[in-house]
Amino acid sequence: MPIRTLVQPASYPEEAPAAERLFIALWPDPATRSALAALQAALLANSGGRPVHSEQLHLTLAFLGRQPLSVLPALEALLAGLPPLDRPLILDRYGHFARQRITWAGMHAPCPALLALQQRLTDALEERGIAFARYPHFIAHVTLARKSEPPQQREFAPICWRADRIVLVQSCNADRGRSYRLLAQRDLGAASGASDDILGQTR
Repeated sequence: MPIRTLVQPASYPEEAPAAERLFIALWPDPATRSALAALQAALLANSGGRPVHSEQLHLTLAFLGRQPLSVLPALEALLAGLPPLDRPLILDRYGHFARQRITWAGMHAPCPALLALQQRLTDALEERGIAFARYPHFIAHVTLARKSEPPQQREFAPICWRADRIVLVQSCNADRGRSYRLLAQRDLGAASGASDDILGQTR
């Protein structure tokens, strides 16, 4: 399927040598985002922490860090070549990264189609010589809160997410944390609605 470019590279200042903190992620539809926000509110009531703004909730597939602007066309082409994600994701458990004090929503059993998509993505990045963060294991998760205590319970009522929207995102410095700018998006399944390219700032 074709991609939709939301911000043209020409819109960046010519003197900017690189885009800040690029990453590729699955972006929730409004219904899933609302369900995650409700889950987040219940979590904060019990475990505290600093919430991720609901408009910034996402599932990162690859973190690219700082990249030259010249790489954007290659990244757009890469998105266009990814396979569809034809199975919904079932989010049903909390996880916690103790060192970073991050609490997240994830899956008891990661979807094989999701693992295949993430592997295909990282293989394509490697083939094109585009740097990305490498981790021993891919842990599919949506960060809900930072500086959080471990959740008191590990399970919650399942959230069924038809994750059919993959995006290329620029993370920018902002007055109140960071803001996200969607540079390009591609539908992996059913058509998804349009979105503003500037999203809410982190609380």
